[in-house]
Amino acid sequence: MKKEIFRYLKLILGFFCCSLGVVIIIKSNLGFSPWDVLHQGISKVGGITIGQAAILVGSTVVTLDLFLGEKIGSGTILNTLSMGIFMDGILYLDIIPLSTNILMGIPMMFLGLFIFSIGCYLYISTGLGCGPRDALMVALTKKTNFSVRSIRSVMEVGVLVTGYLLGGYAGIGTVMVASFTGSFMQGVFRLFDFDVKSVVHRDIKMEAVLLKNYIYRGKHLKKPN
Repeated sequence: MKKEIFRYLKLILGFFCCSLGVVIIIKSNLGFSPWDVLHQGISKVGGITIGQAAILVGSTVVTLDLFLGEKIGSGTILNTLSMGIFMDGILYLDIIPLSTNILMGIPMMFLGLFIFSIGCYLYISTGLGCGPRDALMVALTKKTNFSVRSIRSVMEVGVLVTGYLLGGYAGIGTVMVASFTGSFMQGVFRLFDFDVKSVVHRDIKMEAVLLKNYIYRGKHLKKPN
């Protein structure tokens, strides 16, 4: 049980790091991230909020993950919920200054990418299920045998172009995120000697079985009156 608690704490810490990294990128004031460009573009075309667009995109990506055979775990679901909560909390606290020039913005952008990549390593390595987008990255990496850097970069550039064509806002920071996210993630994975292809994620069914076993053991460990 202690091992499982540690895994979930590591999962949540990973989501927090990802959220912190995203907020730092936003505060660099150099442009939306590629996925947020897509969300904004869809919100303009569909007349919905960016949050609703993000849910729509996330649901679509999860469907694609399942089609490609990637397991969807509790981490996939928690990612959708906790990332938004952490981001809103960090933005509400307003503890990260807004960049006022490019000389301040570029280092902030790279710092955000580094922290975001550490967060991805932390939660992907738990094996509790990737976030929808990272699950897609893992699935495509396994299917194609291309590097994490190549797959991630293609994904980021693809959603950036689509979002921009739909009317989303893109700046120099958007191009930087699209170009360097894959490299940062691959660098962090190497730093921790982590092979994303070796991860075997637990899906929701496996989580349910484990929970049932823990409850069963707990009942039988209780001393009789």
